[in-house]
Amino acid sequence: MDLKAALHSDLQEAREALLWKLEGLTDYDIRRPMVPTGTNLLGLVKHVAIVEAGYLGATFGRPIAELDPWFREDAVVNADLWATAEETREQIVGLYRSVWEHSDATVDLLGLDARGRVPWWGGSEEVTVLRILVYMIAETNRHAGHADIVRELIDGSAGWRRGDDSLAPGDKDWWQIYRDQLEDVARKASGH
Repeated sequence: MDLKAALHSDLQEAREALLWKLEGLTDYDIRRPMVPTGTNLLGLVKHVAIVEAGYLGATFGRPIAELDPWFREDAVVNADLWATAEETREQIVGLYRSVWEHSDATVDLLGLDARGRVPWWGGSEEVTVLRILVYMIAETNRHAGHADIVRELIDGSAGWRRGDDSLAPGDKDWWQIYRDQLEDVARKASGH
């Protein structure tokens, strides 16, 4: 597999891991803010869709017109990090999949050394498809990691991806004993 195909595959794997975190949850659970900053699963998907559209769209002269409002200076702060009551799971997931298609076409069309500019970085620094692919892999995996924690807070589900959770084997009781051990170590280390 060549480098472009390998990077593209890594990005797709991260995309799918992020969407997997929505599976089997109610509309309430995918929208609920689980930490003080309001992080929620559907908002993470919406955010990554909008970010990817910018980096693998506008950066290389291929903007997605319907997403322009998110990139304007008067955009509502954090509006990309949550879904309104009118925005459905299907709409947000559909948006993300549509962005994938657009991004995939950008990657297919251009070589790794093709140059673009990231307008929100001041527009003066040239970037390559290679740099942005690596950036989007990191960005998507970062938010998939957030989704891992949020999902675990919602229903205890954890893991990297379907069929390979990359966790130590153990049932609920084993994990409770393990967690209690860590709590004990933390208390001892801090003098409690």
